[in-house]
Amino acid sequence: MKVTEHIENAKGKTLFSFEIIPPQKGKSIQELYDNIDPLMEFNPPFIDVTTSREEYIYIDRGNGLLDKKLTRMRPGTLGICASIKHKYNVDTVPHLLCGGFTKEETEYMLVDCHYLGINNVMALRGDAMKDEQSFTPKAGGNHYAIDLVKQINDLNCGKYLHEVMDADNKADFCIGVAGYPEKHLESPSLQSDLKRLKEKVNAGADYVVTQMFFDNAKYFAFVEKAREMGITIPIIPGIKPIAVQRHLQVLPQIFRIDLPEDLIDAVDKCKNNAEIKQVGIEWAVQQSLELKAAGVPFLHYYSMGKSENIRQIASQVF
Repeated sequence: MKVTEHIENAKGKTLFSFEIIPPQKGKSIQELYDNIDPLMEFNPPFIDVTTSREEYIYIDRGNGLLDKKLTRMRPGTLGICASIKHKYNVDTVPHLLCGGFTKEETEYMLVDCHYLGINNVMALRGDAMKDEQSFTPKAGGNHYAIDLVKQINDLNCGKYLHEVMDADNKADFCIGVAGYPEKHLESPSLQSDLKRLKEKVNAGADYVVTQMFFDNAKYFAFVEKAREMGITIPIIPGIKPIAVQRHLQVLPQIFRIDLPEDLIDAVDKCKNNAEIKQVGIEWAVQQSLELKAAGVPFLHYYSMGKSENIRQIASQVF
């Protein structure tokens, strides 16, 4: 079932969903299952599965020579989606990236999704590689998320990259895109960022999931400005609980977000990460309760593959 259909069927009730990352290659999927299991009591209609960009490794050839090779530490997004869908009978949403993939590779992924009955996808540009100053698309790949949305929408119409097929069993993907309550780190302003979001909606996006935020006022303001611009599709808030001290530095640095002073002060008073984790849970619970009272369609949690704090939050909210 499509994410938008789950929202329609809920008739105003706020639903629970979460995002996971595939295990690193060489590791068992059982650890992932062990973290999903405790969250299934909250009846998530869908689970997001991230896709990792490629990265460079250097192989020592001896004599001081190194070979530069491309690899992916977390392959298998589609396989993980299929496995979760089969094991838990829940919809899965694979992330599709512009970065690191050609348009042909994207088309193959979409065709395989269609075969597997996966009809929700999240269209993302992806981040720059670690050694890049700015994002560079793969040769033959999509440059921006809007290009990816257009390719997915074309496939829904039977338009493949190199042919148009008049088939009875066309793809019918529900397309999710990202939204940034505090603007994308590369955007010159929030208004400019909203214009890019509107373009993705016009190109065929069906719903938005926001980047994490820690001040609900920024989400509410973002939604209000989006509605003023004519963006009418569902806007799902993304929540991530603070869990360790380094989150105070890492999250603002990576995602260019602000943390509320009250949250910073509460974390600074903690003696260890166990206390910080509890502060993060309590903060996310209050965020979630306020958002739920406002009637958001979903509360979407960034679990990063660890479920205990998400389970504690959900048990107090749902």
